[in-house]
Amino acid sequence: MAQQTFGFVGVGRMGGLMSARLLNSGHKVVVFDVAEEAVAALEKLGAQRAATAAQVASRAETVFLSLPNPEIVQRAALQAGGVIEGTKVRRVVDFSTIGPRTASLVARGLAERKIVYVDAPVSGGLKGAREGTLAVMVSCPKDVFTELESILRTFGKPFHLGESAGQAQTMKLANNLLAAAAIALTSEAMVMGVKAGLNPRVMLDVINAGSGRNSASQDKFPKSVLPGTFDFGFATGLSYKDVRLCIDEAESLGVPMVCGAAVRQMLAVTNAMYGPDSDFTSMCKVIESWAGVEVRG
Repeated sequence: MAQQTFGFVGVGRMGGLMSARLLNSGHKVVVFDVAEEAVAALEKLGAQRAATAAQVASRAETVFLSLPNPEIVQRAALQAGGVIEGTKVRRVVDFSTIGPRTASLVARGLAERKIVYVDAPVSGGLKGAREGTLAVMVSCPKDVFTELESILRTFGKPFHLGESAGQAQTMKLANNLLAAAAIALTSEAMVMGVKAGLNPRVMLDVINAGSGRNSASQDKFPKSVLPGTFDFGFATGLSYKDVRLCIDEAESLGVPMVCGAAVRQMLAVTNAMYGPDSDFTSMCKVIESWAGVEVRG
């Protein structure tokens, strides 16, 4: 793959790891983030610094976004000093999880300046970002996807989900609802077992050999709950935001989400008890505190 210059706006935990993969693949990367330490860390790896998102978009034809919520994406893309004011940008590839409605709004705004918006949220956490094994969910015109597919493979496996901005967001929200639900229900089952005297490590072995296995029992509980570290790498506040967006979208489509609403409430309680910066595996800590036992091993 020939060396190119890419822009990256939002180089926090996920964006920083993804930018590093571009640099390690031999590309030039121009970065902007409000967090000085995030930019400084990438400068050490060879990235170039920009003072605004607009400056990034004046130095790269393709600009990637990895930002925490819909409001920040709108600001970074469309407002003063944003990507829309760039002189070179032709495509904006948005890895953020912002919901279909914001994705459509940003796409329309950028289209007025003949900038193509590529809706491309990712799943796979910090490990996937570091190792280049993310699922990259993409909705954009097919010819644009074909153009971008090889560079998207730097980050993981791209899936083309449709032509319209928002379709990939819908897929991401569905995925993140399931990820959060797995933690919530696995927490309840594990706490019940421990309170009844079962060994939590043996419980997980049985669940993972049987029909109850899921992403929480296979990955999150062994790595972050049993050791008591609660550090899997996804913030409660972000999970709560994603599940809220999912329920809102389902309601707008006329799809009732009875179980999804319960997961949203569990995240609301976790957010209130442990704060938005806590890890979303802290849902188990809520159940533990109510039951008076800990799932450790």
